[in-house]
Amino acid sequence: MKRPRSASLLIALVTGLAGCTVAGQAHESDAEPVVVGYQSKTINTVTAGTLLRAQGYFETRLEELGRHTGKKYAVTWQDYDTGAPITAQMMAGKIDIGSMGDYPLLINGARGQQSAGTRTKLVATTGYNLRGALNTVVVAPDSPVRTLADLKGKVVSASSGSAGHGLLVQALRRSGLDPEKDVRVENQQPPVGASALQSGNVAALSQFVAWPGLLVHQGNAEVLYDGGELGVPTLHGTVVREQYAADHRDVVKAFLRAQIDANRFLWSRPLDAASIVAQQTGLPPEVVYLYNGANGIATFDPTIKAPLRAALEQDVPFLKSIGVLQQIDLGAFVDDSLIREVYGTGYDADAAGTANKAALTGTDPVRRRPVADPALAGELWVGDRTRAAADPTCLLRAVKAARAAGQQVRAAYVPDAGTGTRWFADKSTWVRDGAAFRPFAGRAAAQRYVAAHAGATVVPYAEAVQAS
Repeated sequence: MKRPRSASLLIALVTGLAGCTVAGQAHESDAEPVVVGYQSKTINTVTAGTLLRAQGYFETRLEELGRHTGKKYAVTWQDYDTGAPITAQMMAGKIDIGSMGDYPLLINGARGQQSAGTRTKLVATTGYNLRGALNTVVVAPDSPVRTLADLKGKVVSASSGSAGHGLLVQALRRSGLDPEKDVRVENQQPPVGASALQSGNVAALSQFVAWPGLLVHQGNAEVLYDGGELGVPTLHGTVVREQYAADHRDVVKAFLRAQIDANRFLWSRPLDAASIVAQQTGLPPEVVYLYNGANGIATFDPTIKAPLRAALEQDVPFLKSIGVLQQIDLGAFVDDSLIREVYGTGYDADAAGTANKAALTGTDPVRRRPVADPALAGELWVGDRTRAAADPTCLLRAVKAARAAGQQVRAAYVPDAGTGTRWFADKSTWVRDGAAFRPFAGRAAAQRYVAAHAGATVVPYAEAVQAS
């Protein structure tokens, strides 16, 4: 079968990003080595990986440490496609600090607890979403599949044991399907699954950030099920080898300080941060900003919050059910003592809060009022700047005005009317309900709204813009 040109372009993009890339520097013989494993294109780990590395925050913190200890430090960065090889290298004592998603974190902790010498600890959070919107089920744009129930008897691509797989299983159960009997899950890595979706070899793809956003942005997929509908938190975090942390506590603290530096940069300059990550990964900046931008799908915060601890507990039964996890002592694995120490007196207050500090602010140019409500606020990206919109209708008007002025709209973002998940405005399904316009990331959610609201109708995006 001839591969679609779009699939070839996608594979070309990910080939340069997949696998392991070892990068470092010419290390002096007396320098103390530290090896960091990260996933450059799993962009919800950027504050412990791509962004942190690009800005040199860890090296700067180690230089400060060296002035006190008299030591020199040499950092080696190892870039992987998924969390599994990072865990394998940590078990072998070859990676000291790593970052990965929630399910891989639990597998990491469980494997580490099999012997005293391999134990690991989750010491900080990177990016999270309290509703689970970092994972999404997508289908081809011309797919006859309109609801999860339509997947009965079909093949779906997912990475076994990943958060995307977990979303699929839980969502199918809620829709009345048996994920083991009614659907055949093909265990595939994200780039393989993306190609399979485009070639028609699978009916749907259930994956984690940034794959759904990338495929939708390219026009190669549309949302079938927004993970935000599940209402189950998903997170990524920083993990260290317990023995390394005991022997090199000051180095791990330096890393966490650097992670806080990266968080502060992303909070204050989200557009610049997204541009840096895009440059480093080859991902479109519009896709990175969807997740990591102001009011992005990912909330970045290094504190380990109670809802995230609870989410890990809820994840354990699923991982046991598919045979990738036997047992884990979460009390021993999750340890916020180091991040608490370096964070300072504000830790408890910030750990209790869940507001996105990369907040979308400004004054809506249509209504001339401050943009405040993240459940309504949208954002328009024109040229090298973005501007906020108070609500979806205002965003449509801003798009219309920009086009009338001959300006090229790079991206427009709007929160889903039901889940609040930020999504591309031009890829959303729009509903007109009286004078109001309501966007939905997926077509099924929009149809459910229309069925429950007399007079509401689905309208094309272009029509919504024109009628705003």
